Amino acid sequence: MAEAQRITPTVVNLGSQGNLVSKLGLGCMGLTRTYNDHLLEDQGISIVKHAFNKGITFFDTADVYGADANELLLAKNNTSNQDGIWRANKGKKMEAN
Repeated sequence: MAEAQRITPTVVNLGSQGNLVSKLGLGCMGLTRTYNDHLLEDQGISIVKHAFNKGITFFDTADVYGADANELLLAKNNTSNQDGIWRANKGKKMEAN
């Protein structure tokens, strides 16, 4: 069997602190709902691990994809900024009084 080709995404500086992030990121909307049937949690975790193992370090999340659902999947992968993982969150939902 032929060995799988490893593609290493380009990294760029994130801000001026010298932190590096992959130029290619993973949009997490499809991991929890919105455009497709809900994936099982272990499927979402597997996708995030696969992306990270391929060199993706930038994950795009939002609360509108399910309250903290993407963030919980990332947490279950032991992902944090200290490990070179970066997460962009589009913000928290505002609750009316």
